[in-house]
Amino acid sequence: MRFVVLILMSLISGTAWAVDSTNVAPATAKQIRENIPSLPIDAIRPSPISGLYELRVGNQIFYSDRTGKYLIAGGHIFNAAKHTDLTAKRLEEINRLDWSSLPLDQAIVSGDADGMPIAIFTDPECPYCTKLEAELKGAKGIKVYTFLFPLESIHPNSRSKAESIWCAENRHEAMLQVMLEGKTLAKATCKTPIAANIALAKKLSISGTPTLIAGDGRKRSGSGTAEQLKAWLKNK
Repeated sequence: MRFVVLILMSLISGTAWAVDSTNVAPATAKQIRENIPSLPIDAIRPSPISGLYELRVGNQIFYSDRTGKYLIAGGHIFNAAKHTDLTAKRLEEINRLDWSSLPLDQAIVSGDADGMPIAIFTDPECPYCTKLEAELKGAKGIKVYTFLFPLESIHPNSRSKAESIWCAENRHEAMLQVMLEGKTLAKATCKTPIAANIALAKKLSISGTPTLIAGDGRKRSGSGTAEQLKAWLKNK
């Protein structure tokens, strides 16, 4: 996942030049700027919370401690030097799922039989899911359980595609043909777990795709390279 500051910076528009508050020691302002060089800070002032400083960047506001080691952006606390999202890590910890409770018989199994397990909730028409499948194709060391989870509200044809994939003779191959090659499959004629998968996603508070669940129960959203996924599965 890219450092959120880089994303937010793209939304920042130019504003008039500003100056630091006289209530901020010059040494403190200097240290904050030096420790967060990727953030073009216009002005620094104390926040209502002791020890927390407001950083004005264009028309956006961030917060940091007096050293600039920790940054608060979009409600998340970051280690500015390591570019790591501490809040996201904490959310992973408190929202762990019980892997043994997943109905794996409702998923398409692929990848290495002895690889690290990962469950993926995917929509056949989701572009980010397609990108993820392209990364996972041929990846080593990962065993994938794909739960077909069509988001009909934004992809009206996704459910029929998901049902056709499930009813295909080779489900994983059919999924890749639909998602990576744009192939149209025959209409589904079998019983599918799609409704059950939708209910499962709701129960697990999953509302977007792709959503990934590691074997230890950690949950995250979004795509990534095969190597990044392996590192995440190893909890590194």
